[in-house]
Amino acid sequence: MPYIPERSLLAVVLSLLITPALADDLSPAAGSDDPGTIRVLLVAGLETTLSSQMAGTLGEFKAALGQAVAKDAVLARFDCAEAQARTRVATAELAMARQNLEAKRNLRKLDAVGDLEVAVANTEVQKADGARALAQAQSGYCVVQAPFAGRVAKVHAKPFQTVPAGTPLFDLVSDGALKVRLNVPSNLLPKLQANQALDVDILETGKRYPAHVSAINARVDAVAQTVELEARLDAAHPELIAGMSGTARFPSADE
Repeated sequence: MPYIPERSLLAVVLSLLITPALADDLSPAAGSDDPGTIRVLLVAGLETTLSSQMAGTLGEFKAALGQAVAKDAVLARFDCAEAQARTRVATAELAMARQNLEAKRNLRKLDAVGDLEVAVANTEVQKADGARALAQAQSGYCVVQAPFAGRVAKVHAKPFQTVPAGTPLFDLVSDGALKVRLNVPSNLLPKLQANQALDVDILETGKRYPAHVSAINARVDAVAQTVELEARLDAAHPELIAGMSGTARFPSADE
């Protein structure tokens, strides 16, 4: 085996490590001076993860992966016999507190009780009313509804599964026109403005779509020397879904 000096061996290793990185930086898709090579990502206008607000066992489980759902549609229900029973108890205690207050008021008219007892009875009514409102709010946690119209992007739980409070159940993305996220070279910042037009080429469809800048980040990434932009497609396109990628081109950059 031929002898390789240590310095030469080190140079070979460094070249293998550094060259791919330099090649990536010089690739057309990563060019920092050509607006036609700015990478973009499509994201939904609204997206969220719906979690359980209570500990319990899932019963009715309607949502499936990719399913379209309307606003306020019921996606899941918990077995809520216990929560409903607490609500009935709280309602009965409120009725009893009100009856006691009415009796105290009648006795006060006869000077059979003092003002303090009436005030205490009134406080008991307020306390019972708060307990009933709390029980009703907790009963509302039994139903998981869609906060906006969209599609189910991921299902985290299964029917009849017992989950603690805070467990993710569904990922939901909204319908309508998608947002475009991109990072442009910071040297273009003086030329950028809100509502500026740009063309977006999507890799998955092979088509070009018009869009307009909707937001410009107030901070420049000092390391990458880029600024984050957000744009909105001018219309909704059924073939586009969140997660698709491509490139953006500012028409003014072609002039």
